[in-house]
Amino acid sequence: MVDPIERRKRVGEGTARPLVSMSHCLLLLAVLVLPSAGQSAKTNQTPAWTARPLALADAVNLALQQNGGILRGKSDLEAQYGVVVQTRAIVIPKLQATGNYQYSTEVESFPFPNFQAPVNNWNANLQLVQTIYQGGQLNSALRSAKLTKDAALLQYQTVVADSLLQVKIGYYDVLQAAEQVVVEQESVGLLTREMEDQKRRFDAGTVPSFNVLRADVELANERPRLIRAKNAHRIAKDNLIDLLGFHLSTREVEDIPLQLTDKLDAEPYDIELSVAVARALESRSELAALRKQESLRAEGVITAQSGSKPTVQIMGGYGARNTEFYADPGYVIRGPSAGAQVSWSIFDGFLTKGKVQQATALHVGARVDVENEERSIELEVRTDYSNFQEARETLESQKKVVEEAEEALRLAKARNEAGTGTQLDVLSAQTSLTQSRSTQVQALHDYDVMRARLERAMGINILQTMGK
Repeated sequence: MVDPIERRKRVGEGTARPLVSMSHCLLLLAVLVLPSAGQSAKTNQTPAWTARPLALADAVNLALQQNGGILRGKSDLEAQYGVVVQTRAIVIPKLQATGNYQYSTEVESFPFPNFQAPVNNWNANLQLVQTIYQGGQLNSALRSAKLTKDAALLQYQTVVADSLLQVKIGYYDVLQAAEQVVVEQESVGLLTREMEDQKRRFDAGTVPSFNVLRADVELANERPRLIRAKNAHRIAKDNLIDLLGFHLSTREVEDIPLQLTDKLDAEPYDIELSVAVARALESRSELAALRKQESLRAEGVITAQSGSKPTVQIMGGYGARNTEFYADPGYVIRGPSAGAQVSWSIFDGFLTKGKVQQATALHVGARVDVENEERSIELEVRTDYSNFQEARETLESQKKVVEEAEEALRLAKARNEAGTGTQLDVLSAQTSLTQSRSTQVQALHDYDVMRARLERAMGINILQTMGK
């Protein structure tokens, strides 16, 4: 007989949909345009894709477009890019336009007593101001802008990775629930046939009514398990649709007709723990983002220290004004102007000293955050690696169990028909077969989920694994 695990792998062959190209994945990760209101608005229409087979790659593509966490991550990324623009503003020249007009009636007592004349004063200036030195703050601002941009993108990548992991697990949950429904349906079918067989035998007078009653009880006990399996399947599909970021129509039936094309499989995956830990410390976007934050805090120290250093600005512009020596406000004096300004706060009441102390402490705290995150990531990898090993060993132990349980049931039926076995042996064998099938489905699910979690802990991009 064909190994059930191998049979599932063969069934899954030929059903894969075209996967996302790496260039398209990078474009999706770097996109800054926020979704339009029409994309995320709640509608009363059921998504069209629920009526067609859905591959895991399709689910990932839909999540990239509609998942709530990813959409919020795009919004946060856009906000951080606004911070980048603000940070760089200090090194960019400022163009300032000023103007003033004043009308007043003044009484002069000298040299002509009680002489009253209207006064019209106005001026207009356009000036370009460029800061050329601010205690090292200018170069620090450029470095901080780049660090902020890099950290924002890394944080967005973390949101995408976490969201896609949940989508992948949700997809596997639906597959497991569907497989469990099949297992329970087969079990109900076996027990139904057993009850019918016992009724025929009872009618023929070869078995007592107790056999019929016991078969009926076993069947009645199995039906609630099938009901729970179907309910778990419905809930798993609802959860997957929620992870994909879609609303269902209020007129939608309870059981969504969602068909998945991928299968739970046991594709071999071997990696050493030391390699997994090293890759995680190198690739995890969360850790990289914290390292950027540490560098930002170091730039904050430079910014704080600049308060005790001089600031140098140069400026140039063009201005026009009327003159006080002519009553005609249309008599204009105009011309260009240029100059330089140096300011230096010699003593600011220890304000700069306090800012430096604060910035230094924040920098030290950021370094501690990096060290804590490194230990946390290493622990996460070790835990997920151990859980994956458990899932792999459990799956390995279940390879032949279903075949053996099926053979045990066949032998129990043959012995019962030959008169050398009992009905209890048959029912016990049927229960063991159902348990073996359920355990194998759970083992396949756990293997795929634990592998996905381990890859996420290592910092492997889900889009890259799907593109292989």
